[in-house]
Amino acid sequence: MITAVALGAGIGAGFSGRAGGVSTAPYASLNLGGAVGDDPAAVTGNRHRAAAALGTDAARTVWMRQVHGADVAHVTGPGPELPPVDAVVTDRPGVTLAVLVADCAPVLLADAAAGVVGAAHSGRPGTAAGVVPALLDAMTGLGADPARVTAAIGPAACGGCYEVPAAMRDEVAAAVPGSAATTRRGTPALDLRAGIAGQLARAGVTGVSVDPRCTLEDPGLFSYRRDGLTGRFAGFVWLREDAR
Repeated sequence: MITAVALGAGIGAGFSGRAGGVSTAPYASLNLGGAVGDDPAAVTGNRHRAAAALGTDAARTVWMRQVHGADVAHVTGPGPELPPVDAVVTDRPGVTLAVLVADCAPVLLADAAAGVVGAAHSGRPGTAAGVVPALLDAMTGLGADPARVTAAIGPAACGGCYEVPAAMRDEVAAAVPGSAATTRRGTPALDLRAGIAGQLARAGVTGVSVDPRCTLEDPGLFSYRRDGLTGRFAGFVWLREDAR
């Protein structure tokens, strides 16, 4: 159900899959997205199951209203309702940050020494707008040091599958060097994870891990491009309460 990620002492992090939940097709089964048409009771049940698997408190999980932008919110808990944002940051132990995806890249950042973590939804528009660098800037404002930050880029549409028009590829690549790619059929494409890794490297982050799974190719993950009407999996990151 959860693939754990190591981001440093006192940091919890991981990515969910689509198995182990209660939702029925086309959301089967661990759909965590509340705005895709699934039964709200099933989504709530799935979120509690994910929290139990993580060892966190579902009531202290922050979910974003993602809009493919670059705005960041500093949060101290799950309420009040956030404005639309695509990245969140916290320095409060026990508060879990969640990012929903189904082809876009979920990005988790942590500075264990500073006690600051962040999560970003980095799709094509958000990557081009610089949502991950914006999140890193917000973390720096809370005492993080890019040289200490560790990052995990989760499953996403790979460069061999994420076909786009040539003009779009060139436009994104101009803003995000390293993101241009070619599909296995020889058509223009984007590799968002490569572009995000480059953004992090240019900002001074050296500890970057990349989950190699492609959402379009892996049936254990939700993919909007593959299936259309479908669920969402999530990335999670939090400061453990016993770490301070």
